[in-house]
Amino acid sequence: MEIADGLLPGGRGGPAAAAGSAASAADGSIPPRRLTVLSGPSGVGKSTVVAEIRRAHPGVWLSVSVTTRAPRPGEIHGVHYFFVDDAEFDRLVEEEELLEWAEFAGNRYGTPRRAVLEHLAAGVPALLEIDLQGARQVRTAMPEAQLVFLGPPSWEELVRRLVGRGTEPPDVIERRLSAARSELAAEKEFDVTLVNTSVKDVCRELIALLAVHPSDSD
Repeated sequence: MEIADGLLPGGRGGPAAAAGSAASAADGSIPPRRLTVLSGPSGVGKSTVVAEIRRAHPGVWLSVSVTTRAPRPGEIHGVHYFFVDDAEFDRLVEEEELLEWAEFAGNRYGTPRRAVLEHLAAGVPALLEIDLQGARQVRTAMPEAQLVFLGPPSWEELVRRLVGRGTEPPDVIERRLSAARSELAAEKEFDVTLVNTSVKDVCRELIALLAVHPSDSD
């Protein structure tokens, strides 16, 4: 399944359309935004924070990732993810249509580049939730992006969340904890750290970093 034309560079409109949008923004009253990236260790609550942002601040644009993973029950193409096969994902990578991409648990995930550029050029607050590998790629491709690290209240709390109900075998739990240690050590690579003691507090701080105007959330 291919992604619809106009969503990525190379579709109708392509990079020239994005450049035109940027020029219009520069000449008009809507200033361009810079991309805000939210990342952090597994289990810290990134998806919960993003869900609250989506609910309380619909004026914030949340990037929809491309994935080779099969849809889960209730997931909608173009809403939750753009579901593509391996051949289409290969094409997107080869033609540099992804801002970043990574492989996780045997599936690949990536961020459509053109959609990000067009929303930023239009002055729309844009938020991207990705893993550490993806955040590093964005830093390289878009140095002006604002990288926000979401941290746990404590290591003990993160362990509690990762271990969960204790239904996973010890070797799986240890791999998750080892990955979390590495992810926490990367905090210094980010511009800002928010500690997830309260989802609503984190959302309020994140919205302030996005510089959302009152009209953006109407």
